[in-house]
Amino acid sequence: MVGEALRGSQPAWDQLVERFLPLVASLMRRYRVTGADADDVNQTVWLRLVEHLHRIDDAQALPGWIATVTRHECFRVQQQRGRSVPTDPQATATFDRPERAADLLEELLAAERHTALMDGLLELPAQRRELLLLLTEDPPLTYAEISRRCGIPVGSIGPTRARALQQLRRTRAFRRLTSPHPDGSHR
Repeated sequence: MVGEALRGSQPAWDQLVERFLPLVASLMRRYRVTGADADDVNQTVWLRLVEHLHRIDDAQALPGWIATVTRHECFRVQQQRGRSVPTDPQATATFDRPERAADLLEELLAAERHTALMDGLLELPAQRRELLLLLTEDPPLTYAEISRRCGIPVGSIGPTRARALQQLRRTRAFRRLTSPHPDGSHR
């Protein structure tokens, strides 16, 4: 199905969406994202899949990837919602204040780091990517469960995690993120 979707098959895309839409919907309910926000999250998840499907080496990693993107988008929407304050421009001077450039820069850098992380994960071998994603599940999984799912001994999880993180730091996505700017500073 993934291969057919990559080749542009609309029925394959429809099947992917139909198969994983319940996962996306359940995560949105879990994060209490509803209405227009839910529509935005849903649309963004599928847009990200269109953009990154060619980078997913292992079709079995797709549910974890979709879940991760959905959680991140739900979190992003919740953060934005928490910062929104309805105001009447006629009644307050809110819009007369200067922009808070430092906050915008931090948000931009956070978004850039998030994108680098997602791209970096896609560069990893499927087994290492799966291990890192399982280690970040919420609620956390036991090492026994991670061992069962990944097929590695419990005692190997920590060392394998360390190697996977080291490999993640060496991905193209992370190197681009930490490469020096023309002025010599790092991002």
